[in-house]
Amino acid sequence: HRGLRGVKLIISDAHEGLKAAASKVLGSTWQRCRVHFMRNALALVPKKQQPAVATMIRTAFAQETAAEAHEQWRRVADQLREKLPKLAALMDEAEHDVLAYRDFHPDHKNQIHSTNPLERLNGEVKRRTRTVGIFPNEAAIYRLVGALLLEQNDEWQISRRYMSAESLQANCNADDGEALYLPAA
Repeated sequence: HRGLRGVKLIISDAHEGLKAAASKVLGSTWQRCRVHFMRNALALVPKKQQPAVATMIRTAFAQETAAEAHEQWRRVADQLREKLPKLAALMDEAEHDVLAYRDFHPDHKNQIHSTNPLERLNGEVKRRTRTVGIFPNEAAIYRLVGALLLEQNDEWQISRRYMSAESLQANCNADDGEALYLPAA
C-alpha cells in the first residue's frame, strides 16, 4: 500500500509470517537464509558430527547449476536419512526454500543466499548507537542511523558495486510493467 513493488526475492529466516507475506502480498520468491538453515540443521546433529555434516550439506551449494544443486541436496539427505532422520526430514522440507537463489542470475548467488549483509549492517547500526548511549532527541537517532545507511548505500553503489546493472536487468521481466530503477553511479 505504500508503493513497494517489483520485489523479486525475499531472503529471511523461516518465519512463517514472512514466508506468507512474500508470496501473498508481494508475489515474490522466498529464499531461506543459508546461514540460518545451517544453524537449524546442525542443531539436530551431535556435536562431534557437525563438521562432517556441514561439509556434506555445503557440497550442494558448490554445484554449478541449480539442477545439480538439487540433485546433490537430495543425495546428501538420503545419505543422512538412516542415522539422522530429523535432519533428513528438515532437508526434504527446506530444499526448494534454501536453493531458491539458484533460479536467479548466477552473478548474484553470493549476495542473495543469506541475510548476512543486512545483519552486518544492523550490527553496525547497533554498535554505533550503543557508543552514543543517550540521544538528546529522536531526530538525533534519525540523523545517525540515516547517515550510516547513506554511507552503506554509497559503498554498495560506487566503491564496491554490490550487483551489476546488467545482471539485475536480466532478472526483470518486461511484462512486469515495471522499469528497473538504477541510480547513476
